[in-house]
Amino acid sequence: MKNLETREDIELLVNSFYDKVVKDETIGFFFNEIAKVDWDKHLPKMYSFWESIIFGQMTYKGNPMGAHFPINEIQAMEQKHFDKWLELWRKTIEENFIGETASLAIYKAENIAKLMAFKMDLARRL
Repeated sequence: MKNLETREDIELLVNSFYDKVVKDETIGFFFNEIAKVDWDKHLPKMYSFWESIIFGQMTYKGNPMGAHFPINEIQAMEQKHFDKWLELWRKTIEENFIGETASLAIYKAENIAKLMAFKMDLARRL
């Protein structure tokens, strides 16, 4: 196990995480069937997103909420989906990394999951 320290570590984390996500029965369909994710485009965005979130590097340019609202209109993203997302994120970090930055990555993901779950639920109600 090692500390989460570099862009290469972020890439390993993101790749390992999405390997789990696409196979998952609870949330995989969002990526495989609804969004039909182009992984060659999506993964570099996610590397930059998490590099910005975890290391404070401002490499990400985008609107994560805006990208998720259209998917939420097709298929509601519910609390159970965010719980599974978070479970897979935690598991991936715990399998690969230790230390303060790994804990921070989990904490940041928890906050993101809470905010996204709230906003997706609110959007469905409006």
